Amino acid sequence: MADSPQIRDSVRLNARSRPLLAGADRAAARAMLKAIGLTDDDLAKPLIGIANTWTEIGPCNFHLRRLAAKMKEGIRAAGGTPLEFNTVSISDGITMGTEGMKASLISREMIADSIELIARANYFDGLIALSACDKTIPGTIMALIRLDIPGLMLYGGSIAPGRYRGKDLTIQDVFEAIGAYAAGRITAEEFHEIESLACPGPGACGGQFTANTMATVSEIMGICPMGMADVPAMLDEKDAVAYRAGEMLLSLIQHDLRPSKIITRAALENAIAAVSATGGSTNGVLHTLAFAREAGIPFTLDDIERISKHTPLLADLKPTGRFTAVDTYKAGGIRLIAQRLLEGGYLDGACLTVSGRSLAQEASLAQETPGQEVIRPLSNPINANGGLHVLRGNLCPDGAVIKLKGDEPTFHRGPARIFEREEDAMAAVQAQRINTGDVVIIRYEGPVGGPGMREMLGVTAALAGQGLGRDVLLITDGRFSGATRGMCIGHVAPEAMLGGPIGLLQEGDLIEVSIPERRLSVLLSDDELARRKAAWQAPEPRYISGVMAKYARTARQANDGAVTNM
Repeated sequence: MADSPQIRDSVRLNARSRPLLAGADRAAARAMLKAIGLTDDDLAKPLIGIANTWTEIGPCNFHLRRLAAKMKEGIRAAGGTPLEFNTVSISDGITMGTEGMKASLISREMIADSIELIARANYFDGLIALSACDKTIPGTIMALIRLDIPGLMLYGGSIAPGRYRGKDLTIQDVFEAIGAYAAGRITAEEFHEIESLACPGPGACGGQFTANTMATVSEIMGICPMGMADVPAMLDEKDAVAYRAGEMLLSLIQHDLRPSKIITRAALENAIAAVSATGGSTNGVLHTLAFAREAGIPFTLDDIERISKHTPLLADLKPTGRFTAVDTYKAGGIRLIAQRLLEGGYLDGACLTVSGRSLAQEASLAQETPGQEVIRPLSNPINANGGLHVLRGNLCPDGAVIKLKGDEPTFHRGPARIFEREEDAMAAVQAQRINTGDVVIIRYEGPVGGPGMREMLGVTAALAGQGLGRDVLLITDGRFSGATRGMCIGHVAPEAMLGGPIGLLQEGDLIEVSIPERRLSVLLSDDELARRKAAWQAPEPRYISGVMAKYARTARQANDGAVTNM
């Protein structure tokens, strides 16, 4: 192969790929790669994998091919050879409320597995992961942790808000409209107009739902370059940051800046503080625990409760607040959130980021838009406590998670309404058979029982649309991670399928939750629970073969991130 000056300069950056490409015995490999248009010069440069989660099934990831093209330009300009490959992506918004939603969390594991497999097979010198929707962000980060080669993740960005009668819309408004229409509170014409206007183009759901929560986490944790995640999907600036991310990868290789130097215990603590301060999705808990398990870092629900309890809620974001992710970007972005939290001592600013600068150095570059109302000052928080709360009690001895803004009821006692699957609960809601004070129990939806911990935003939003969001308590061993206005408790562990107490409940049992005490209990004696446990038998698994069954056999509980890599 030719030995140009550019190739000589790149030699020290291509050490990982040489076992695949260097030497006479690797001629066949080089021949195969020349068949796709690569030259000797290309093959002598560092090989940079681009793990793309593009799909045309849904808006979240629809535009990622465009960003990958810009990323390749940046890689080539910096002296690398990009090689793009694809992996799976499931749209939560499309599959919500169906059996298909069970594939979502399972896809996180498949994304991590597939990226790991391709990268190990092809000896990449570095790796960039392009993500957008709920499970592609954590799945790509989990893969980066496992591989521990120089790499970063770039989030594809938020969708623009829809507009309806002078009001910003997100997908949440569509789910709430389902309940409002069922209750006769809006007309069929209004319902269709909301549906048609809510999602005006590509990008991930625009509130602080899972995608934007994990985008915030990725920047605060340092694995996504600061200032890149919060750029909305369809702005020209998103192309520019994709190009810069490609350029940056060669510097990461040069300085051997790997995920193990970035994703540390302190970085995980920073991540949870960011979720708490922004009223983020409870999936932030599930995925941060998964990162910890992948990295071998001790990190538990008790750590999460401690951090959230002492972190103020500063960002006024949908679904519980007024603003969208695009508004966060316009206000000053995730950098401004980091700056606020650092000022209050809620983050460890010494943590390293993929830019090579510390979190504190990155946050110091924040530029706040005068008069913005999205990100509150420390002197005027929405709530002195973060949005996440971890509950314990005889109904969830291994923990459960609730997200609250701070103006919801803090105590609830009511009769259990038992549903063995989401569809049955939704049918009851649509038929208006759920009453003020009820405690809706949706069980056998956990990691093993579902399998896959379905997120049940449809049920919570439909109740909100009927005006019952603050008057009904919902509990599941699945997920209410995007939970809207009210008390929705998810991640109950141990789950029903493993004989957890949630599986022992009967219609009418009195359930009690106290937020100040962080307690979730059923008002039954220990003896009665033991009697029911002795009589309980696990139902037949819903899937006995294929990927669903494989996940059910290997998945850990929610308090371990529902991971399979343990």
